[in-house]
Amino acid sequence: MVNLRAILSHPDDLYPMVKLKLAARKAEKQIPAEPHWAFCYSMLHKVSRSFALVIQQLDTDLRDAVCIFYLVLRALDTVEDDTSIATEIKVPILMAFHRHIYNRDWHFACGTKNYKVLMDEFHHVSTAFLELGKGYQEAIEDITMRMGAGMAKFICKEVETVDDYDEYCHYVAGLVGLGLSKLFHASGKEDLASDAISNSMGLFLQKTNIIRDYLEDINEIPKSRMFWPREIWSKYVNKLEDLKYEENSVKAVQCLNDMVTNALPHVEDCLKYMLALRDPAIFRFCAIPQIMAIGTLALCYNNIQVFRGVVKMRRGLTAKVIDRTKTMSDVYGAFYDFSVMLKSKVDEADPNARKTKENLEKILKICRDSGALNQRKSYVVQSKPQYNATLIAAIFIIIAILLAYVSATRPTHMCGPIQS
Repeated sequence: MVNLRAILSHPDDLYPMVKLKLAARKAEKQIPAEPHWAFCYSMLHKVSRSFALVIQQLDTDLRDAVCIFYLVLRALDTVEDDTSIATEIKVPILMAFHRHIYNRDWHFACGTKNYKVLMDEFHHVSTAFLELGKGYQEAIEDITMRMGAGMAKFICKEVETVDDYDEYCHYVAGLVGLGLSKLFHASGKEDLASDAISNSMGLFLQKTNIIRDYLEDINEIPKSRMFWPREIWSKYVNKLEDLKYEENSVKAVQCLNDMVTNALPHVEDCLKYMLALRDPAIFRFCAIPQIMAIGTLALCYNNIQVFRGVVKMRRGLTAKVIDRTKTMSDVYGAFYDFSVMLKSKVDEADPNARKTKENLEKILKICRDSGALNQRKSYVVQSKPQYNATLIAAIFIIIAILLAYVSATRPTHMCGPIQS
């Protein structure tokens, strides 16, 4: 449902939101007819709507490979995340997962909701995987093997040091960056990026998620998931869960800011990675999540709400990112604006204020030195909206038309591969 208050506060969000909604409906209707591919793309929409939208822009072969890569790793992650599975059962599954993807009959009951369906019906994913080109299969198998082994290692090991934190994030996300680079190269559309900058692409996204999801992870039942490194949080509290208590609010925010500061150095590598991309669709596929990450960090920084509920970018701003990210100039502009926003929130009394500002200044300098900042119109920094009766009436009419359209349409199957 469209949030009317958000639209009235940001009326220029409406057009990109309408475009995004229509694109989502179009993508949902472009489901292949073959049962296994129909399952895979339907499941992709259920477990990651935003990812499903961005992936539609890729050419068919690469799109299929990235879809299966995502679902295989999502299934692997579902096993790791299920805290009800005993360690002696979980570890062997994680270690052998790269072999299970070749077995059309393999499945394992775990997870909840859509993730449970993914695991119960995993044979569809395996069937689709076996139809991919050999180069794609080898890349997916290699990354799945390495990620499963890394996850198994951290089932039996806590994240104690910052080095542990980087290693854990490498296994669960840096390897995704390496895998995508391999898939892009196998498609013939990109040169093979170095492991170092591919790793940073994953680490920046993963660290953002770990920061944003503190409360969800710490409240996980039957057992908390703790990914913030002890080396950081022990400077502020005795136990990681203490950060969520109101009496520790000041220390909690200081710890949060420390975590955000730790994530920022990865931005330089991320910008290098995106600058080297040649294919426009692959570029957008990579750039949109990175902009969402820096935007989310800007919102989370110095924000006690991270320990009280959910902090995320408003839908309209997300729609703008998806709609307006087309060139490297757009990326530099968004990173510049969100970094300025984050810098404006730095409290000089914060223990890491100087380091935070140093990290941000490096990002700002890269963006300024690109010479691209004058080539775009900012959608992050805005003046106060001006309303009038006509505008408000128009907004109501457009929302009504959109909702009527959405309710009147239903997803249908199409023959052949999905189209962009």
